[in-house]
Amino acid sequence: MSSINHASTEQGDNNISALRKAYTQSLDDSTRHWINEDAKYFLHQALSTPVMNVLSKTSGAYIYDLSGNKYLDLHGNGVHNAGFSNPEVIAAVIQQLQNELAFTPRRYTNIPAVELAKKLIEITPAGLDRVLFCPGGSEAIEMAIALAKQVTGRWKTISYWDSYHGNGFQASSVGGEEHFTNGQGPMVPGAFHIEFPNYYRNPWGFTDTKAIDEEYIRQLTNILKRNPDIAAIIAEPISATPVVPSPYYWQRIREICDEYGILLIFDEIIEGFGRTGKWFASGHYVTPDVLVLGKSLGGGILPLAGIVTKEKYNILRHRSIGHFTHEKNPLSCTAGLAAINYIEKNNLVENSATLGDYLIAELNKLKQRFPVIGNVAGKGLHIGVDLVKDNTTKERADEEAEKVMYHCLNNGVAFKVIEGNIITMRPSLVITKDDCDKIISALADGLVNCQV
Repeated sequence: MSSINHASTEQGDNNISALRKAYTQSLDDSTRHWINEDAKYFLHQALSTPVMNVLSKTSGAYIYDLSGNKYLDLHGNGVHNAGFSNPEVIAAVIQQLQNELAFTPRRYTNIPAVELAKKLIEITPAGLDRVLFCPGGSEAIEMAIALAKQVTGRWKTISYWDSYHGNGFQASSVGGEEHFTNGQGPMVPGAFHIEFPNYYRNPWGFTDTKAIDEEYIRQLTNILKRNPDIAAIIAEPISATPVVPSPYYWQRIREICDEYGILLIFDEIIEGFGRTGKWFASGHYVTPDVLVLGKSLGGGILPLAGIVTKEKYNILRHRSIGHFTHEKNPLSCTAGLAAINYIEKNNLVENSATLGDYLIAELNKLKQRFPVIGNVAGKGLHIGVDLVKDNTTKERADEEAEKVMYHCLNNGVAFKVIEGNIITMRPSLVITKDDCDKIISALADGLVNCQV
């Protein structure tokens, strides 16, 4: 029986397993001292403390621990699209500090905030013309849903099982993971959920993509028939796993939203800023009514999130849906603008598309060698490798995935496993072809040496 508890692995690997304990015990005395200090002072969480290691430096596509070990990081919490500790972002932040404008009280604005808003309107899909900032992604989701409810005069939502949209009560309610709601008591009412279109793991065993899409869409239309007061549909255009829907699926959802007067909210906190080989994953599909941004928006230096929406929804002058102390923080906005400029100047969106195609092709070659690889999916540098015990039953290979993760970690490649068995790869967009080859080599070696 698997030792992995899915309740604690929906968003990350198990931090109390026997393999985690063995890994941390193998670290040097100084590192174990600081891990113990962390465990002593921080509240323990399934996806946080206890931690696996202590970092001394993060730079470019790499992270470094106290012993000087260097790891190509394929996780980065999604903040490192422009690279960790990007020197141009740091220089811009230092200059902003020296300008003695690190905070702007509410009721005032500042040039970095206005310039970042203008830049976002330039690079997001055409028709998205209004911006609102906040400190983090959970708050941005709250703002997006509040906007939809105020605009439509309705109060119910539809979102997706196994999705994560943050930890606020409304964000957790529209999120589809039990891990963040169980034991919380009543959540925000009116939050309906449907299944995300998973072609590899669809429950009907269908192989025709359109037939699969239609069955998933049927779940949505069944809810709409019985609930005319839906304000919004909230989704990641490409899931965090990732699962990549067909263009037809999102075109149909867009048509349904238009027909019923529902706002389509795309959460691109992870997928935005070049991650999928386009500036935004919605560029592969349709334009939403509200685009939610975060993580890399702060340049990997400072927290920053926000929403971009349509001019016609700029109607809430009598309400405040984003009343945050750091709504227009000039320091965060400076970091965000510098990161976007760096991504643009160095063609990192194109790099993501090119190296993503290369990496997916090489992973599919490994799939031919190793039956444990059941499926490879992704767009750009947003990739998932689904490990299975059996290619017919598609039983999840949880223990095998964890073994491979630690083997790769010991060989300089760090990634996260989600849903127990899916190796997720979201490296910085500054990676090179040599880095991609390093990933493939480490993974192949892990699959051989872990006898999977």
